[in-house]
Amino acid sequence: MSTAPAYSEDKGGSAGPGEPEYGHDPASGGIFSSDYKRHDDLKEMLDTNKDSLKLEAMKRIVAMIARGKNASDLFPAVVKNVACKNIEVKKLVYVYLVRYAEEQQDLALLSISTFQRGLKDPNQLIRASALRVLSSIRVPIIVPIMMLAIKEAASDMSPYVRKTAAHAIPKLYSLDSDQKDQLIEVIEKLLADKTTLVAGSVVMAFEEVCPERIDLIHKNYRKLCNLLIDVEEWGQVVIISMLTRYARTQFLSPTQNESLLEENPEKAFYGSEEDEAKGTGSEEATATPLPARKPYVMDPDHRLLLRNTKPLLQSRSAAVVMAVAQLYFHLAPKAEVGVIAKALVRLLRSHSEVQYVVLQNVATMSIKRRGMFEPYLKSFYIRSTDPTQIKILKLEVLTNLANETNIPTVLREFQTYIRSMDKDFVAATIQAIGRCATNIGRVRDTCLNGLVQLLSNRDELVVAESVVVIKKLLQMQPAQHGEIIKHLAKLTDNIQVPMARASILWLIGEYCEHVPRMAPDVLRKMAKSFTAEEDIVKLQVINLAAKLYLTNSKQTKLLTQYVLSLAKYDQNYDIRDRARFTRQLIVPSEQGGALSRHAKKLFLAPKPAPVLESSFKDRDHFQLGSLSHLLNAKATGYQELPDWPEEAPDPSVRNVEVPEWTKCSNREKRKEKEKPFYSDSEGESGPTESADSEPESESESDSKSSSESGSGESSSESDNEDQDEDEDKGRGSESEQSEEEGEKKKRKKRKKLPEGHGEDSSSDEGSDSSSSSSESEVTSESEEEQDEPASWKRKTPPSSKSAPAAKEISLLDLEDFTPPSIQPVSPPMVVSTSLAADLEGLTLTDSSLVPSLLSPVPGVGRQELLHRVAGEGLAVDYAFSRQPFSGDPHMVSVHIYFSNSSETPIKGLHVGTPKLPAGISIQEFPEIESLAPGESATAIMGINFCDSTQAANFQLCTQTRQFYVSIQPPVGELMAPVFMSENEFKKEQGKLTGMNEITEKLTLPDACRSDHIVVQKVTATANLGRVPCGTSDEYRFAGRTLTSGSLVLLTLDARPTGTAQLIVNSEKMVIGTMLVKDVIQALTQ
Repeated sequence: MSTAPAYSEDKGGSAGPGEPEYGHDPASGGIFSSDYKRHDDLKEMLDTNKDSLKLEAMKRIVAMIARGKNASDLFPAVVKNVACKNIEVKKLVYVYLVRYAEEQQDLALLSISTFQRGLKDPNQLIRASALRVLSSIRVPIIVPIMMLAIKEAASDMSPYVRKTAAHAIPKLYSLDSDQKDQLIEVIEKLLADKTTLVAGSVVMAFEEVCPERIDLIHKNYRKLCNLLIDVEEWGQVVIISMLTRYARTQFLSPTQNESLLEENPEKAFYGSEEDEAKGTGSEEATATPLPARKPYVMDPDHRLLLRNTKPLLQSRSAAVVMAVAQLYFHLAPKAEVGVIAKALVRLLRSHSEVQYVVLQNVATMSIKRRGMFEPYLKSFYIRSTDPTQIKILKLEVLTNLANETNIPTVLREFQTYIRSMDKDFVAATIQAIGRCATNIGRVRDTCLNGLVQLLSNRDELVVAESVVVIKKLLQMQPAQHGEIIKHLAKLTDNIQVPMARASILWLIGEYCEHVPRMAPDVLRKMAKSFTAEEDIVKLQVINLAAKLYLTNSKQTKLLTQYVLSLAKYDQNYDIRDRARFTRQLIVPSEQGGALSRHAKKLFLAPKPAPVLESSFKDRDHFQLGSLSHLLNAKATGYQELPDWPEEAPDPSVRNVEVPEWTKCSNREKRKEKEKPFYSDSEGESGPTESADSEPESESESDSKSSSESGSGESSSESDNEDQDEDEDKGRGSESEQSEEEGEKKKRKKRKKLPEGHGEDSSSDEGSDSSSSSSESEVTSESEEEQDEPASWKRKTPPSSKSAPAAKEISLLDLEDFTPPSIQPVSPPMVVSTSLAADLEGLTLTDSSLVPSLLSPVPGVGRQELLHRVAGEGLAVDYAFSRQPFSGDPHMVSVHIYFSNSSETPIKGLHVGTPKLPAGISIQEFPEIESLAPGESATAIMGINFCDSTQAANFQLCTQTRQFYVSIQPPVGELMAPVFMSENEFKKEQGKLTGMNEITEKLTLPDACRSDHIVVQKVTATANLGRVPCGTSDEYRFAGRTLTSGSLVLLTLDARPTGTAQLIVNSEKMVIGTMLVKDVIQALTQ
């Protein structure tokens, strides 16, 4: 057989005549380490007709990849086997292709048809692998194929394939963000999936693609809470993180009215399932009139989240425990947060990496909730085997937990740590002692005495750190500690650490009245060794000389002049400048200014004592457990934790899922057998007969409430039925109506059971409604569109006939939008999706209802700031007007367009307190007192983006709600046009070369060859002014950035043949780079 020599070579056998000899050393990797005939044996095995050899070859190749070896040169040989009929071989081929498809895109593209066939394979693993490979080929040309494959996989029968579809969504979004709207539709469909395998993956896709679309979570919130316990650990972390942000926008803060919690007759934390089933309905009933009640009552959905996450504190995964801990810290009432302490302490027995992350979070928590960790004080004692970073974090926690009760124990512990061999740790311990002394007044003297004793320590670093801490403590009460200052002054001969010497000199200078005899002598010694000192010490010597000259000039005048003369010729320019400045300030001269008269006030002004605070004090504005919290800096992709709402949003938006949905499929099978029973009971409905004659959505919502509240409440339920129906009519979602219209043909004979039939009947009915809703998902969109108008006519309540108001906008319907009836302008005739039609109609309405106060500059498009669904009827657009902002010329002028498409007036529209990055500022628009239904208004606000494309995040507030919005400027809007001559342009361009010049080549399409088109596209992309130019094929534009006034010069050399050249010259290299990218994109589209 031809492959026999290959095997012998692979095992390091003797080579044949004329062949090179391969190494026998196993560490050299045998044949794989040689470049001669590299992998030839594997290629031969892959070319054979025997599946067994192919399988062996693929196993060896995958093993090579696992060991980190490069197997990319085998790509052509492997890709030929993508159509192999052996399933095992095909699986391994797909594993290989996922790894190398991105590197070898051209070859991978040749197999696209095979991958498409693989998507139809009967084996679910092959279907999933084909989709995974397809989404790994990062070529924009196959985006439509990937989109189609993801849509098909999202409807696949196998949950594993649907999970893979969810994983492919972020890959496609990163490749082409224009597909966002279609991907959101797929995410919405997958969020409704009831399998635990899909849940975590689709929430991850949601977080990557559209984390702001919180309305997609409403109808799936309860399902996700109930699924959480069974999802895999990775998914649990993702879901908990998302639900933390969701809860912060939908529920009231549990700490706002802590004292009134006891009045709430909440059921026991460990309530039984039956109690839960019975209690949920009653809780929701009391939740409806919530605004009228002053005492805080926790929303049942808020309680559901806390109850379902608590068992996960016992998870084996540290990440899950950390996720639950941060959820409780951010969402739970103070009385319940304590449960996380024990779980976090348990994690301290894990690896040092886990300990590091947990201790970072514990350090932050212990500042606000000290009592939570006090019982576990001993768990934070430091072991000699701990790494330095763990020791320092444990020290931080111990310092935070120190109080008047346990301070003796803590100080005894610190005393032991000072004898450690780890010098960084000893320095941190001395700083911790200083913090304890400042925080707890009664031990200040004890700590100070202990630190003074450390001054006689043999280790210089210990002495130096003690001096620095003593200096801070002495500033609190210097008059009482003159002896300590004298003691420190004597140490200047021995201590060599620059920071410590500088601290001693500062203390002697600041409190020279306490040591009037020693201070001049210290200055004399320092003057002698001035040239050999470190820079930080020299600066303090100059300070000491100046202070002594002002208080004791008789003894120190000559010394001061000597020191200033030495400093005048020092190598460091800071020291030279300080010497010149000090001389002019303290030595009176004829030319001396007014400042020299106030020299004493400047040098000897009383200074406030330093505040020794924890470095973790302000870290809690980052979500705990996040990378941003760990780094104490905002990481890419970090989602801000929203503030609690002042008023609770409508809880009914979550009333679309049945809480009992988790019942097993056996119940559905049992229902199929009970079909005759349903039809027979139709005539015996009794009190529910009138309810059955009502619209279907109402009967279904009643069935949901009955399944939540349990049995035995038939009389009370029938009494409250009318009230519930009215509420449902007010809140009813269009998506529910369209689903139920699709169901009616299938469920004509299956009406609601009588309320008195017990718990089984209600839960059966709950599962019935859930299964029927899943059936309705399968119905085609065309059927829904045909049924919708009829359903609206049928479901209009009789009471609303007199009021010609618009239909309520639901937070849940995202597929089948139609513009509200108050809009006089219809959507355009041809649109890609109904959502696009809705947005188009919305824009037209805004412009046509009320004449704009300020017309925007032509060519600058309006963008959506707040969709009318998310804004509960308030739609907000914005546009960059490119007009100077009257309040501040450094600000970008932004026109904000408001439109009220709800039934009620919106009052008190204003900008809330913004949380802005450093440098960015906002000039708010005047408050709009009232916006009537159907009315539009325009306002102007100014934003100083500080020459960056960072988003300005702020809140749009009404009297009742707060909406988090953000405006991110294109780089072209950060500048204003400048008009200059050609010579001036060339002169300025000559100054901005080298790193300030960015050059790119591009191919202009035929449609973009005329002067008018080029100028129009460039000026639409960037707010630049055109500069006259002598040559016909060259275009020049100039502008200045609004904040810093830096010049931005753009030159386009559009030659008739060949490639064009784009040059941007700017001091701001980042702005130049981004501008080049945007202009090329505009010109080549």
